Amino acid sequence: MESITRLISIDRSSPVPLYFQVAQQLQQLIESGTLAPGTRLENEIALADKLGLSRPTMRQAMQHLVDKGLLARKRGVGTQVVNNRVRRQVELTSLFEDLKRDDRRPRTEVLSMQTVPAAGPVAAALELEPGTPTVALRRLRYANDEPIAVMQNHLPAGLVTLAEDDLTTHGLYELLRRAGISLRTARQNIGARRATAAEARLLGEGRSGTLLTMERTVLGDAGRPVEFGSHLYRASRYSFEMTLTAH
Repeated sequence: MESITRLISIDRSSPVPLYFQVAQQLQQLIESGTLAPGTRLENEIALADKLGLSRPTMRQAMQHLVDKGLLARKRGVGTQVVNNRVRRQVELTSLFEDLKRDDRRPRTEVLSMQTVPAAGPVAAALELEPGTPTVALRRLRYANDEPIAVMQNHLPAGLVTLAEDDLTTHGLYELLRRAGISLRTARQNIGARRATAAEARLLGEGRSGTLLTMERTVLGDAGRPVEFGSHLYRASRYSFEMTLTAH
């Protein structure tokens, strides 16, 4: 592949900072696939020299992409392009299905599965009386052997029989559909917050890394709630996409 510096243009008359011009164009090359995961970049000194930039400017551009999770610095290897973020359309699909469709080699570690009484937001979301038994799942989802999400789900007890082995190799929605449970519509909220120390360790994020949050209540036949999920996603590896239409 030709030198990436031939694909980057610098406009010194632009009010956009030079480092950001470089970072933006590198990001476009990564997201378009021109720079594939695993591609090694030249060192900052060489890149700065070829682009006519100072080394601190080039370093700032590279660090910007490291912070976004698009580049990684590895001792003895240099700077490499890492796997692109998972981009997920906001629709009624499971993360497992989306990762499998995109050939991201999903796998799941079941952290806990137990029966607990419904309380607070869970009882409200599932429209259950407080104290009603629910099945509570907590799972860690991987994509290409990299942790990407922590998922907590509650289902009314007795709705479906779940086995831990099935949950490690299949998505929850797939298992529900196999059991004959219809998934019709969902109510969903998306937000963001800082990771706790425990969450950061579990997901391999830096201290106080940013996590995307999603709460979803799935409705089945007759509008009856069948599942409530509260999920955390690594913002450096994951994003939601939405298609908006005008009325």
